[in-house]
Amino acid sequence: MKIASLLRRKPRGGPSLARETVYVSQNRSHVGRVRSVNEDRFLDRADRGIWAVVDGMGGHSGGAAAAETVVDVLQALADDPAPINAAAVRAAVSHANRAIYDVHATSGATIVIALIEGSEATIFWAGDSRAYLMRGGGAEQLTHDHSVVQEMIDAGVLTEAAADRHPQANVVTRALGVAPAVALDSVTTLVQPNDRFLLCSDGVSRSLDPRDFTTMPAAIGDMAERFLENALQRDGSDNATLVVIAALSGRDLCVHP
Repeated sequence: MKIASLLRRKPRGGPSLARETVYVSQNRSHVGRVRSVNEDRFLDRADRGIWAVVDGMGGHSGGAAAAETVVDVLQALADDPAPINAAAVRAAVSHANRAIYDVHATSGATIVIALIEGSEATIFWAGDSRAYLMRGGGAEQLTHDHSVVQEMIDAGVLTEAAADRHPQANVVTRALGVAPAVALDSVTTLVQPNDRFLLCSDGVSRSLDPRDFTTMPAAIGDMAERFLENALQRDGSDNATLVVIAALSGRDLCVHP
């Protein structure tokens, strides 16, 4: 991955984010082809510059309740007219974490959040829910999984190609609700016109092919639908949830996403 080249870089000429740039988004969530309960939830608040995908863990209604708790807290944050900044996001997630820990003892949730303030996007995450940045015909994974298999990959004892088939492929090492406090990792990048962000649960990410990012439709509604279709057709064993965010400016504003 070439994540470092995109993070915390100040512009040195080239395209800049125009003042008329707006952020639009599309979301999709599906129970999948095997499970009977969708434990995923999402937040889609383009009007406030905050989006999230939350993947509940715990089975039956427990994981869904945990994910719902997180989204309810983030929704309240978005409903408050006060400006939303990184500190506010971290405080909200901390509150949600404690609520799950106190009430839903055997449940938890992984999370990925995008917060866009002006031309700066910050991605927060805990667990294996992911964020990708699509730019210039390519894509970068902005998050780094908190999972057993990712630790094995980092240690050089497992290849990325073999990770999805590993018996512990679904075991995360960090999540909301499993301890009194949770640490959110974060990365920040400057947004360029026509950037696209994908936030998704592992029910989507495990079915991704690098070629998907180069063959996606430009309209984000079609893009969201394609990502979901690929997840269901290639796997479908898990809930699949995603949010696609686009930075639109100029003539692109006249085209419905």
